[in-house]
Amino acid sequence: MALQVGIVGLPNVGKSTLFNALTSAKAEAANYPFCTIDPNVGVVTVPDIRLEKITQFIKPQNVVPTTIEFVDIAGIVKGASKGEGLGNQFLSHIRQTDAIVHVVRCFDDENIIHVNGSVDPLRDMEVINTELMLADLDSMEKRLQRVEKLAKNSTDKKVLAEHSIVKKVYEALSKGLPARSITPDESEAQIYKELHLLTSKPVLYVCNVSDVDFSKGGNEWVRSVEKRAAEENNKTVMLCSAMEAEIAQLPPEDRKEFLQSMGATEPGLARLIREAYFLLGLYTYFTAGEKEVRAWTIKKGMKAPQAAGVIHTDFEKGFIRAETYHCEDLFNLKTEQAVKDAGKYRIEGKEYLVKDGDILFFRFNV
Repeated sequence: MALQVGIVGLPNVGKSTLFNALTSAKAEAANYPFCTIDPNVGVVTVPDIRLEKITQFIKPQNVVPTTIEFVDIAGIVKGASKGEGLGNQFLSHIRQTDAIVHVVRCFDDENIIHVNGSVDPLRDMEVINTELMLADLDSMEKRLQRVEKLAKNSTDKKVLAEHSIVKKVYEALSKGLPARSITPDESEAQIYKELHLLTSKPVLYVCNVSDVDFSKGGNEWVRSVEKRAAEENNKTVMLCSAMEAEIAQLPPEDRKEFLQSMGATEPGLARLIREAYFLLGLYTYFTAGEKEVRAWTIKKGMKAPQAAGVIHTDFEKGFIRAETYHCEDLFNLKTEQAVKDAGKYRIEGKEYLVKDGDILFFRFNV
């Protein structure tokens, strides 16, 4: 399930440094605007303590974690919706992603230029959000003109549904509200999804701070971003991208000591990855045996046959039943046999909604 999270923000806020830390790749992180032109894509392992715990009870030959893709998108500037700073190209890259990680500069450093001349996170957030909204407004205005003509004398349900949702979105954007403030009805949901609106995507704000402010638990800039994000019903993660890049290069045995010296229990990246995973509405289920313990990504609300199809389409086509128990039952009872003896091992059919943390074994016939 190749879902992508786009990393966006103004130039020089630390996006590429963050991307390098996430992927241990080497996107160019220079001190000037537009050093990232083509988006860099990195596949990142999702940290999950449950996967490690399962392997303590079921000793596999191989362990495979689940992953998520991050895309480093070049810095957006004011006027991007009108093509400024290669804006149209960058905005099209964002359209292809499923969620947005918006990096906000919450540090002051005279050696790193700010595209607007000073540090002001709320202003910077407004620039990005306004450009995304203006780009959506422009596309919806053109689409509304087209669908109004089609809907005028039409009885086609799909045409009328498209007109309805496009009009709703256009009116919201005209009032300065993002597309995600709209709740499409059942007939409009698929059309809404196909609009690929920039402001329909879920957002996570990353407050990028100095190492000093990170050790202090943040600063006034961070608190202002947290307040604004809460007003938008969005979440925030605070980290120091430069420090995370250093941690990513350390041997595993040295990382723990470094984190302890900074008063942290895990890298900020681990929190960021997990929050991005939940932002996409994703669940993890596990398959567990002597050969392999593996984590699989599904969308929340998937039924057992669709979850089986993530492994292979034949599993979904020929689905018979799922044998399942929750990983917490294994942690508490220590063995699969003990889980069965306690009556926690279940047989589920085609209507079963897979839960986050389920351990599943599928029966199928093709």
